Amino acid sequence: MTAAPTPGSILVVDDDRVNRTLLTRTLTGAGHEVRTAENGREALELLRAQLSDVVLLDIVMPELDGLSVLEEMKSDAALRDVPVIMISALDDFESVVRCIELGAEDYLPKPFDPVLLRARINAGLNKRLVQELERARVRDVFARFLPESIVDEMLVRANGDIRLGGVRLVGTVLFTDLRGFTAFAEQTPPDRVIEVLNRFLGEMSDAVLDNGGTLVSYLGDGLLAVFGAPVECDDHADRALAAAREMFQLRLPRFNDWLRDTNGDGGGFAMGIGISSGPLMSGNVGSERRLEYTAIGDTVNTAARIEAHTKEGSHTVLVSDSTHELLTRQDGLVAVGEITLRGKTTPTRLWRLETDTNDEGAIRR
Repeated sequence: MTAAPTPGSILVVDDDRVNRTLLTRTLTGAGHEVRTAENGREALELLRAQLSDVVLLDIVMPELDGLSVLEEMKSDAALRDVPVIMISALDDFESVVRCIELGAEDYLPKPFDPVLLRARINAGLNKRLVQELERARVRDVFARFLPESIVDEMLVRANGDIRLGGVRLVGTVLFTDLRGFTAFAEQTPPDRVIEVLNRFLGEMSDAVLDNGGTLVSYLGDGLLAVFGAPVECDDHADRALAAAREMFQLRLPRFNDWLRDTNGDGGGFAMGIGISSGPLMSGNVGSERRLEYTAIGDTVNTAARIEAHTKEGSHTVLVSDSTHELLTRQDGLVAVGEITLRGKTTPTRLWRLETDTNDEGAIRR
C-alpha cells in the first residue's frame, strides 16, 4: 500500500463561497495548508507571490475563468510545474477535456466526494514531490560547475529538463595551468599530490564561480571556464578578467602561502592564465545516461594557446585583443604586442596585467 504524501500547500480557486468553505474545511482537516481565491486573477497573484503544491481550480468564474488561468500558468516558467486539478460540474465536461489538453492533471466533479478529493490531492502532491526531487538532483549536478544563480535561471528556462544539444553564442573563455606540477608529483607522495592539487583547483574554481563564470572541466592541474554561457550576459569579458585578477593577485599567493606553511620550505608554484573572447558552441554532450557540459570552437582553442604562450614569456595573465575590446574598463592592462600563436597563421595582439611580472616568489618546479 502506498503511503500518503506529506501534507502540502493547496490553493482553492472557486467563486462559490460555500464550495471554498467546504473544500478548505476538508483539506485543513487532513493537515494541508490552504489558501483561497474567489477568481482567477486573484489566484494568479497569490501563486506569483508564493507557489502552492497543488491548485484546485474552478472553470466558470468571473473576471478570469479557469481555462484562462490554466493557459497563463502553463505559459509561465515559474508556474507551469504546479499540478492543477479542475473543479467542474458534470454538465461542463467538454471544458474539462479542454483543460486536460491544456495541461491540467485531473478534475474533481461537483459536488465533490471526500474520498475522491483525497485521492486527487495525493496524486498531485506525489507528482510535485517527484518534480522537486528531480529538480534537486539536476541542480546538485549543475551546481558543481555553475554559480547557483545561473543554475536557478537555467532550470527555469529549461523547465528542469536538461537535454543534449547546444547553442552558439559569444562569450569569454579562460584557461589556467599550474607550472611544474608534473615534476612535483613525481617526487611527492600520492596523497600529498592530491591534497595540493585539490587545494589549488578549489581556489581557482571559487574565483570562476564567484565572478559568475561556468566551470567547464578540470584539465590535469588546470581548468577551463567560460563566461557568458550557458546563460548569456553582456559583461562576460569583465567577469573573466576579474576572475583572472583574483586568481593571480589573491588566490595564487594564498595557495603558495598555504603550501609553504604545510611543506616546510620556501617553494611555491607559478601559473598561466589565457583569456579570449568570441563565438563558441556551448551545450551538453555525451549520452542520455551521462551528460557533460562543454564549450568548443576557435575561441576556446585561442584561449588555450594564449595560456600555453605564458610558458614562453614572463607574464602570468595574457588577454586577447578580442577580450580587451569588450571590456568596459581597459585600465590596468598593458599591450604585449602581436604574437603568432601555435597553430595560427595570423598574429594575435595580446595584453597583460599592469602588475603582472610573474615574480611573486614562485619557483618554476
